[in-house]
Amino acid sequence: MGEEIDLFRAFISKRGLRNTPEREEIIREIFSCNDHFDVDELYLRMRNKGSRISKASIYRNIPLIMQCNLIREVWHEDGHMHYEPIYGQGHHCHLRCLKCGTVIEFYDEELGKVEKRLERKFDFEIIEHRLDVTGHCSECRDNRTRRGEHVSHDK
Repeated sequence: MGEEIDLFRAFISKRGLRNTPEREEIIREIFSCNDHFDVDELYLRMRNKGSRISKASIYRNIPLIMQCNLIREVWHEDGHMHYEPIYGQGHHCHLRCLKCGTVIEFYDEELGKVEKRLERKFDFEIIEHRLDVTGHCSECRDNRTRRGEHVSHDK
């Protein structure tokens, strides 16, 4: 856990900004769960643990934490941006259930092959890709089938 804080301290110092205990508390909470989150969820988790951090403080610090490459935006849903910790994590993509919100992280070597093919075909240097696939997990799909709802598999 300390590495994230050390990186952030160096990042803040390099920019001539002041590090605060609140900033470090936010980072500690983000990496304590190491899961996807939005600001409201993060705020509630912190409040439930007795933190007095304001939601405004979280909103102000998220861009700094992103610039430090500790977290990234992953999707926008229900009027909220969702984030995930990326420091120390390997590249992965997401399968997201539209019904229950389950997120399955995955990596497939074939995507790397597609990247290389695209680079050659278009003479383009790919820095990163993000793949966010939405649909219905097996449990939600099975529940819809049991209720007699039509499950479309058309592409």
